[in-house]
Amino acid sequence: MIDNLKKILNEDQDPKAIEKITAKLENLLMSNEEIGYIAVQKKLAVTILPDSIVVTNKRIILCKPKNLGLSMEFIDYDWDDVVASFVKEGILGSDFTFSTKSELTHTVDYLPKNQARKLYTYAKEQLDLLKNPVLNVPTDNSNLAKEIAFEEVNDKNLNQIEIEEVETEEVSSFAVLIPLEQSGYRDEKQHPDGKADSNERKLADLTQDELFEKLQNYKKLLDNGLILQGEYDNYKKEILSYM
Repeated sequence: MIDNLKKILNEDQDPKAIEKITAKLENLLMSNEEIGYIAVQKKLAVTILPDSIVVTNKRIILCKPKNLGLSMEFIDYDWDDVVASFVKEGILGSDFTFSTKSELTHTVDYLPKNQARKLYTYAKEQLDLLKNPVLNVPTDNSNLAKEIAFEEVNDKNLNQIEIEEVETEEVSSFAVLIPLEQSGYRDEKQHPDGKADSNERKLADLTQDELFEKLQNYKKLLDNGLILQGEYDNYKKEILSYM
């Protein structure tokens, strides 16, 4: 609490007055309730027991000393019960006024101008948060939402990549359906110089069935577009000459 009030003590505040108020409030604050600002009256005449007003993230608390300062009366109003707040600056000080839904109006006068302005600013911020709760979304939740959205986009991209890989594999498999080694393609294509392999048997040494099978292989090459019609005609004519 002391660290949170250092910024208050830098603005013409009386440290002793702040210390007394915070000591009285220590047992009144709820869990997760933090003091946002404290403003204390400062009249021209010496005031031993000035009134003060405290704003927290939960409520507005009016503090009025009683019994020569031996006790203090607290009157509090939740922010959701506050309708509006106002500041009126004068020569001798400023007045801070707020009104409630039950049409009650409370004013703390003779506040230093800087304190009254700080008080009004904090009150306005709390009222704005009530009117626009979306603005009060924690930053961590916003980051979490971004991370979730980012992960969803990544998942979609991964799915697309997997589909593309499957399609590529299918095309690759199709490309090896007709290997040249098993096509029966004649050595004229494998040997451009026209020389046959030494292990290749001559047409004259083949039987009728073997010649017919060889002719069928050339027909398959023609149908698959691996040889031209003219080449097929030449191979056919040569084979038929031995049948």
